[in-house]
Amino acid sequence: MSKKVVVIGGGIAGIQASLDLADMGYEVHLVERSPSIGGRMAQLDKTFPTNDCSLCILSPKMIMCAGHENVKLHVYSEVVGISGEFPKLKVTIKEKARFVNISKCTGCGDCVAKCPVKVPNEFEEKLSKRRAIYLPFPQAVPRKVTIDAEHCTMIKSGKCGICKKVCQAGAIEYDQKDSTVVLDASAVVVATGFDLADVTVLSQYGLGICKDVVTSLQLERILSASGPTGGHLVRASDGKEPRKLGFVQCVGSRDEKMYKYCSSVCCMYATKESILVREHVPDINSTIFYMDMRATGKGFQEFVQRAEKNYGVRYIRSRPAKVQPANDGSGVLVTYETRGLAGEQVTEEFDMLVLCPALVPSSGAPDLAKLLRIELDDDRFLRTPSLRHPVDSSMKGILICGFAGAPMDIPDSVAQASGVAARVAELLEGGA
Repeated sequence: MSKKVVVIGGGIAGIQASLDLADMGYEVHLVERSPSIGGRMAQLDKTFPTNDCSLCILSPKMIMCAGHENVKLHVYSEVVGISGEFPKLKVTIKEKARFVNISKCTGCGDCVAKCPVKVPNEFEEKLSKRRAIYLPFPQAVPRKVTIDAEHCTMIKSGKCGICKKVCQAGAIEYDQKDSTVVLDASAVVVATGFDLADVTVLSQYGLGICKDVVTSLQLERILSASGPTGGHLVRASDGKEPRKLGFVQCVGSRDEKMYKYCSSVCCMYATKESILVREHVPDINSTIFYMDMRATGKGFQEFVQRAEKNYGVRYIRSRPAKVQPANDGSGVLVTYETRGLAGEQVTEEFDMLVLCPALVPSSGAPDLAKLLRIELDDDRFLRTPSLRHPVDSSMKGILICGFAGAPMDIPDSVAQASGVAARVAELLEGGA
């Protein structure tokens, strides 16, 4: 009987760790709290510095993971209990009711088309609406719909039932209940990823105040062909294409009052997005406000130079002090200080402004750390105390990879995921 490993988090790091462990012959249980695996990478349009299609890289891995004979997916599920010591851990997983029999659901979407309830779409960063019964995104794995019990009028009040009437497969089950799975696992890998910091509290940047201020992840969805605007770059105030775009880096990060650390990827994805917008609006002009240019990976500095030389991206080393609506209600006015001894305050108008918020550990990370009996560091990332074993947590047999442990980009997350799989194998085969 093969040893079991539980991987928590179905983003790119969790998927890669699962695939590597499964290929080694371990029985992997991948636990993901949303209805589909894929994580944040599924929301991205392209990846830097090659500008490859994000889902073209991710989708094959998602499908391989779901189809692997040694991987069992627990989507729409959470780890709610753990006891014992390495290598005899008992892990309790709560599988939330999705009110759909996934063995019958064909993912046809007939129920989604008829559902009358609309709510903000989390995958589209609330730029559009989804239905109460929904598929998270077109490439979701598994391709099964889920009923959002919080908003479904049939579950809340017993009125409606349209999705059940139109489902030819008979997959709708309003009386479905949460279930529990208890596993005897040998090790646990935590790959819970990141969230964007809420920077609406920094009112000087205008998010939530000016219609034409968006976050970088919202811009990714706007640029995506499957996104809320079908890939057309338009601003919210009047639906027009912007001709002058600004980016503000380090919003909430490298800030004594918010998050002191560098999020590691903002310099590069802002550069990537400033290049991508030219593919959508050829005569657009982009400006990036930055503190330091941290282009430290292979080919990264050349990527920045190419943006500047070939795409006319303007880099200004300054941290804007104030963002306010332009006089006609469309666009924004950005106030910043120029460099040098003769630095002066300048107010410049942009058609649209993109904020690069601090990236913070996933919202459930502190509670999960408490549950798993592992430590957090000062920045609330999961602590990896050993320099000799950099993916080990403070508890033997529980390992960490990806953004859950520290800020890092996709290639580093994938490399570390493979490293964590090797470390699990080392421990399970008797290594120290």
